Amino acid sequence: MELVNYLDKHFLTKEQLIQATQISELQLQRYQDEGVMPKPSYKLNIQWDCESFFGPHSEKQAVEYFAKGYASWIGIIEAKQDFNSIYQCFGDRYKDKIAQLRNLGYESSNLKFSSGISQHIEEEWQHFIEGTYGLCTRSGLPEDIATKELASIEINALLTQDTLSQKQIHRLNRFVDILDETSAHFAPHERSISSRQKLIDTPRRKYNLDCSVSKSK
Repeated sequence: MELVNYLDKHFLTKEQLIQATQISELQLQRYQDEGVMPKPSYKLNIQWDCESFFGPHSEKQAVEYFAKGYASWIGIIEAKQDFNSIYQCFGDRYKDKIAQLRNLGYESSNLKFSSGISQHIEEEWQHFIEGTYGLCTRSGLPEDIATKELASIEINALLTQDTLSQKQIHRLNRFVDILDETSAHFAPHERSISSRQKLIDTPRRKYNLDCSVSKSK
């Protein structure tokens, strides 16, 4: 039940997504077939076995779960209409978030965020459409994806160092904080092997990081 409670709290079922956006199931499937709408992040196969006076009874049900942010993404799909415009919107929002983070002092020398940005966004788009980022970010939207990717790259780079200076620890703290703000909590069975465990929980324990550092810069 812990898994179901987690999914019900943090995600929308397909039926809830359809109701929230006032589209039909056929429209949702069409958007997915056209490659502009992410797949569900979780698919739960449920079986009920019942015993009663009338004998045993079994039922099966498949429940699909989508990131809550996808309700607003459907609004983008309906506003933009064609693939190129929708993809351009994703890329623009991704790059705008990287620029915003840079202005806040979250710098990266990784070429993914400069000369390689076009190829990088193509790769990110594929993960987005597969539903991966609906699972590992809170909203599943371009802004959270950009933040997660930037923070993850910088945290991983710092963690490869044998020792960190106080300046590097401060930098690590800031990136861990912004990753924490956008990273999903993950389903119970995933937490011990998740990116949250590796890039947030473990560094905080190892370096005794202060969770408030990024808020005060």
